Amino acid sequence: MQSQVNAGHGNLRQNMPVKAKVGAQRFVQSTVFKAFMLGILALALVMAQALAVFAKPESLAPLAEKISPSVVNITTSTMVEGRTGPRGIVPEGSPFEDFFREFQDRNNGGDGTGPRPRRSSALGSGFVISEDGYVVTNNHVIEGADEITIEFFSGEELKATVIGTDPNTDIALLKVEAKSPLPFVTFGDSNAARVGDWVIAMGNPLGQGFSVSAGIVSARNRALSGTYDDYIQTDAAINRGNSGGPLFNMDGDVIGVNTAILSPNGGSIGIGFSMASNVVTRVVDQLKEFGETRRGWLGVRIQDVTEDVADAMGLAKATGALITDVPEGPAKEAGLETGDVIMSFDGVEVADTRALVKQVGNSAVGATVRVTVMREGKSQTIKVVLGRREDAADAEPEASDPESNTAPESKDLLGLTLSPLTDALRSELGIDADMAGLVVTGVDEASEAFEKGLREGDIITEAGQQKVASIGDLEARVESAKEGGRKSLLLLVRRAGDPRFVALTLSD
Repeated sequence: MQSQVNAGHGNLRQNMPVKAKVGAQRFVQSTVFKAFMLGILALALVMAQALAVFAKPESLAPLAEKISPSVVNITTSTMVEGRTGPRGIVPEGSPFEDFFREFQDRNNGGDGTGPRPRRSSALGSGFVISEDGYVVTNNHVIEGADEITIEFFSGEELKATVIGTDPNTDIALLKVEAKSPLPFVTFGDSNAARVGDWVIAMGNPLGQGFSVSAGIVSARNRALSGTYDDYIQTDAAINRGNSGGPLFNMDGDVIGVNTAILSPNGGSIGIGFSMASNVVTRVVDQLKEFGETRRGWLGVRIQDVTEDVADAMGLAKATGALITDVPEGPAKEAGLETGDVIMSFDGVEVADTRALVKQVGNSAVGATVRVTVMREGKSQTIKVVLGRREDAADAEPEASDPESNTAPESKDLLGLTLSPLTDALRSELGIDADMAGLVVTGVDEASEAFEKGLREGDIITEAGQQKVASIGDLEARVESAKEGGRKSLLLLVRRAGDPRFVALTLSD
């Protein structure tokens, strides 16, 4: 019977009309059919991706067990001067008053020797990055410590020595000598971390010992207060004692070093910051090789290009870094000038001052780089041999603290009361004898100038990117800008030795 049925089906196919066969073949070969199949494949791919995104491990325990042996607790010990104030409050008339007073006097040097030094301890976290005992932590965890003890997950304790520190990124590199190879973790690519990715923070919160907390990447590229800041923000619980500990991705790679929290009460409220691993690795490599950091140095003072500054300079858009001063250094030797706008550095477009500072700092000392600037509306490319930022740190010009002074001749312009610089004013304000410009002796508090921060004692040395030595010079610059169709005038203002550009709107 079965054979008959099969035979019957075969006969049906054999007896199928030719037109029907051709129609079926054409349908299979048609665009509609192909689109239908591609749609099915796309839907399957989307569903697979969705499952991958929403799939979470049943437990983080396997990952925690894998990486825990590389995370360490850090205890520091420092000898500090004894306190001279009361060590506690004892109510008058208490039966223990005499006892506590005698105890306090004895510890505070009641024998006439003065307050006695005491030993202070602090706690933090860290992690091992090599089997031969290199340990990474925060600089503030070990800063000023006389003795550093590393406690491992196994309970073993070893003394550590400081290889090098970098206060700018708050990173320190330590070294311990172990009898056998140590378990260690590796750095991952922090640039690959996405907002929403799962992360794990490990460390020694509040001195309670090894602890694990989990969360996500809340934000990236956060800046707190440092020049080279690049923080990953996370809601994984980070508390005091977690400083210096690692922030892991789900592959067990370190993508950040837990450094700070934002909190009104000192405890975690879900806003923690970890220095990105791509910053840390460069610092660690330099500390390991040189015992110090070696960052590139361009040698310019800069500010962001705002919309009004761009308009005043005739730039198409507000981008780049505006040079406000060029002291002695690589940039001056190469020919960069005040008023130049740095548009690209070493082939990379410069978005703002923060981006430029980071890129220069990450460049090699002694490297020759191409710097493209806009100067008087034209693009120029200048080669600069970079110096070392650390060598120049002590060479920054000292800032004086000028006080306001009213000169005999003055005029109100752009919301400012201005007077020409005289020898007497130069001496009183503590500025160079050869500096020319106008002193701000008053500011209208209802003016744009006041809103943008100009104050008495400021010195205007340039207007419209040309030097001004008299009020007549400034008036000429104002008229020239108006005739050129400019809506604002760019002023170079110096305060306590620090220059900056300010664009003020021109009235009709």
